[in-house]
Amino acid sequence: MTRKSLLRITRPLWQQRKRFSADVDPCGEGNEKKGLVLGVFEGCKEGELKFSATGRKFDEESGGKLSELIKGVDLKLGKVRVLHNLGTEFYAVAVAGAGPEAAGYNENEVLDECRENVRIAAGVGAMALQKNGVEKIFVEAFTNAGAAAEGSTLGVWKYQELKNKNNRSTESSVDLYEDPDSENWVRGRIRAESQNIARRLEEAPANIMTPMAFAQAAIEILCPCGIQVDIRDRDWIMEKGLTAFLAMARSSCDPPLFLEISYCGGSEEDKPVVLVGKGTTFDSGGLCLKKCRPMSEMKASMAGAAVIVGALKAIALLGLPVNINALIPLMENMPGGMAMKPGDVVAGLAKRTMKIEKPSHEGRVILADTLTYAAQFKPCLTITVGTLASGTRVAMSEAASSAYTSSEVVWDEVKKAGSITGDRMWRWPAWKFFSDRVTDFECCDVDNVGHGFGGGPGLANAFLMEFAPPVDFLHIDIYGTGMRSSGTPPYLRESHMSGRPTRTLIQFLNQMACPMDTVSECG
Repeated sequence: MTRKSLLRITRPLWQQRKRFSADVDPCGEGNEKKGLVLGVFEGCKEGELKFSATGRKFDEESGGKLSELIKGVDLKLGKVRVLHNLGTEFYAVAVAGAGPEAAGYNENEVLDECRENVRIAAGVGAMALQKNGVEKIFVEAFTNAGAAAEGSTLGVWKYQELKNKNNRSTESSVDLYEDPDSENWVRGRIRAESQNIARRLEEAPANIMTPMAFAQAAIEILCPCGIQVDIRDRDWIMEKGLTAFLAMARSSCDPPLFLEISYCGGSEEDKPVVLVGKGTTFDSGGLCLKKCRPMSEMKASMAGAAVIVGALKAIALLGLPVNINALIPLMENMPGGMAMKPGDVVAGLAKRTMKIEKPSHEGRVILADTLTYAAQFKPCLTITVGTLASGTRVAMSEAASSAYTSSEVVWDEVKKAGSITGDRMWRWPAWKFFSDRVTDFECCDVDNVGHGFGGGPGLANAFLMEFAPPVDFLHIDIYGTGMRSSGTPPYLRESHMSGRPTRTLIQFLNQMACPMDTVSECG
């Protein structure tokens, strides 16, 4: 792969990490407040609480004071109590409810409740300590150190980069407390930090996170891990014939870009997995202008691209033995004299005409060109991730991301991955019924809306399938899960972007790359 059109850029100021903390003595005498998260499980009897082994040890060292203080306290799953004056080592101790002691896989919920309960307890415990001004938080392993790392790392994350340093709330770090399973903890933290990377990209305002800024961020995040990032400009896009992509992007003053990212973890003869992420850095709807009040959330219309960048970071750090080519079309969908009009027809790289019935459905059009381009990599599997159909949020809320695939093997693995991470997938139909509704037109080959009443999410997937390479295909629609969180699950802070389903994508690719690996029990 050449780097002919690689743009050399510098790191933007807003993205630079602060070198020093105002709360740390530069002479080396740290004055950080320390806190500890401990868990309690619900016993067999009503109101009975049981400490983990770590909690029991701490209680004994406190002379039984800890157990006395939580008697009669409601510490069901997700509840937390912050206690002070339990010794000199910790400013505060958060005791968090971790649910039933015997929790396991819940078939009806399609969820490993043991792991998810640990995430919730670790997350709410860490968040409670952070609210109390604790900067250095130690977390017990509960019954799964990796899940504890995920919950606490996700829980303490906040987006404060554009806020005056004097007005920022406490920024906390988390670490494992007295447990030998440090390897599992580190892997869990890598997965959670990759999701936080996606959240940071999604949170940045659209005037800052432009196509160029996203490309810069991708280089800063991925290149230090040995991942190749090539940034293609408008001339390259035109030369390659991605004309549908250019047509949708032409109304914005910010020029479109195309990212090609490659990670080589497998052998040379292994066919790659191609990841395609929707990278609309702001979606106004074009001439089909969206309502003003919720439009600010559309800065996260590039959530699919953000998830892929975050996931690739973790995949490289974890050293997964797989080859990946990631393709991300970056653009803004804006109104203006050059904007696509409802009913316009364009022909993209596949030489099939597309009727732009709704310019607000730009995502599926730019992904169509990208999927056509993806065929040259001869993938074994193609995955698209993006916020395509608002109907997925209407139908599913934040419960699960929508998955479309005709492969039973792919579905079984992605379902399993979601149950392990707590960030679930739910299968939607990829039937010919929907394909007929986007292709049965006299005036064009494909319509970006389709005919008939309803079925919007299925029609969006059907549109993509018309252009996907002839191999196993998985489309993940994250309109309901991938943008602003309402605080469910509780370790994802309310009103912040979620970064979902980054960890599920990592877990899925790990399962596909290492099918012989066994998942350790949660206990």
